Amino acid sequence: MGCLFALLAGVFPRFGLFIVWLARPALVSASFSSWIMPLLGIVFFPLATLLYVIFYASGAGLSGGEWFWVVVAGLCDLAHWAATYSRRNQIAIY
Repeated sequence: MGCLFALLAGVFPRFGLFIVWLARPALVSASFSSWIMPLLGIVFFPLATLLYVIFYASGAGLSGGEWFWVVVAGLCDLAHWAATYSRRNQIAIY
């Protein structure tokens, strides 16, 4: 079941974060102080927010290797935004 969630969350990170938020609200509450930051994370940086919530250990925070993967996920989110923007400026000729 965990592999299925990992595959689903990799393809649809917004849905994966939403499932984590519904299934384990204490995990998301421990990661963030208010509900607005994970909500903004779902909209703008879903993969980075999902990895932050999964890697966050209550009280300990994130270590160096975990921050690396959160930054890589953030760069993937930025690449998605850039690809969407560049695709929007292309004119499709049929």
